[in-house]
Amino acid sequence: MAYLIQNRDQHLAADGRPKRILTLDGGGLRGILTVGILERIERLLAERHGAGDQFRLAHYFDLIAGTSTGAIIAAGLAQGMRVSEVLAKYNELGRKVFEKSLFRQGFFRAKYDADKLSAELRKVYGPKTTLGSDSLLTGLVVVTKRLDTGSPWPLMNNPRGRYFAGDGKGRIGNGEFPLWQVVRASTAAPAYFDPETLTIAEAKDRPGQTGQFVDGGVSPYNNPALQALMVATMDGYRVGWPTGADKLLLVSLGTGSPDPKVAATDITVGHALKSVLALMNDVASMQQIMLQWMSTSPTARVIDREIGDLRHDLIGGSPVLSYLRYDTPLTADAIKALAPEITDPKVIGSLSEMDAPDNLEVLHRLGQLCGERDVKAQDFPSVFDLPRV
Repeated sequence: MAYLIQNRDQHLAADGRPKRILTLDGGGLRGILTVGILERIERLLAERHGAGDQFRLAHYFDLIAGTSTGAIIAAGLAQGMRVSEVLAKYNELGRKVFEKSLFRQGFFRAKYDADKLSAELRKVYGPKTTLGSDSLLTGLVVVTKRLDTGSPWPLMNNPRGRYFAGDGKGRIGNGEFPLWQVVRASTAAPAYFDPETLTIAEAKDRPGQTGQFVDGGVSPYNNPALQALMVATMDGYRVGWPTGADKLLLVSLGTGSPDPKVAATDITVGHALKSVLALMNDVASMQQIMLQWMSTSPTARVIDREIGDLRHDLIGGSPVLSYLRYDTPLTADAIKALAPEITDPKVIGSLSEMDAPDNLEVLHRLGQLCGERDVKAQDFPSVFDLPRV
């Protein structure tokens, strides 16, 4: 028996049905580890629904959110790509874009060519595909940050959203932005790529308004899980999904937690950037605490010895959602436990880097192993199975 395949508007509808959210962290080329975990999730869900190669994660998830490298993956999945297709495109993009150049040296110059990244993103999504395009099969949120105002911008393809359409007076609606450019804005990591300029409004008799956008990872939402939950449930975003353990499932995937010892001793990273990375880690930890505090979760981890895993310490006394988090530390001990064949200390130490194409194969394998070890069919409650037709 076949399962129900919905279009974008049906996925986003506030129709009382259980809803499913997938969120994908930022982390540079470590995003290929996420793809390895996604392979396992896609396979389990396809088997559960009696589907074959025609199954897409865009059929199952009503909303897919991504930040930075997670946005690259999220946009591909929302367009209906299979995970194997995302993997192939990610590998190609990563090796082309993160090519070291002696001509891009210096403290005040971005390490990598943004024009090359833009060209590759146009090839992946199509040069004319917009955020509001019908080619997106489900809901999509791309998290970026507007540098000139200092505010996070979760750009979404919700047609009911306040800023989805223009106002007829020159303001450009979010749905009109090219998809490749929205993703490019989310991936504009400071020091790695130059900011992306988006035209916010146009005027016939005066200069239009533009904004400078950088990586969503320098907002509180490098892990976009909490932002996606806010988008789905806060009235202002006009999605309006109900909450509850049997109403809302959030699946959050990391890119491998970098080894803090490696980051602390990396002499190529300046103190300012180290401080930003440390703050990002603190925010990620706080997000994990908040999400476990408000959910029922078979994957809940021990936060620390004082508060434990919060399984019996729900805020408000009842769960707001069902929550799954899959990730793996990139410390030497964790890698040894997951992949004993990886023994070279230099290789292990380099896996925390965000821009090392030579690590793509190893990181992908770690993601596959993490998925096989941690992702279980019973993690996904049957109440969230797709309706049969």
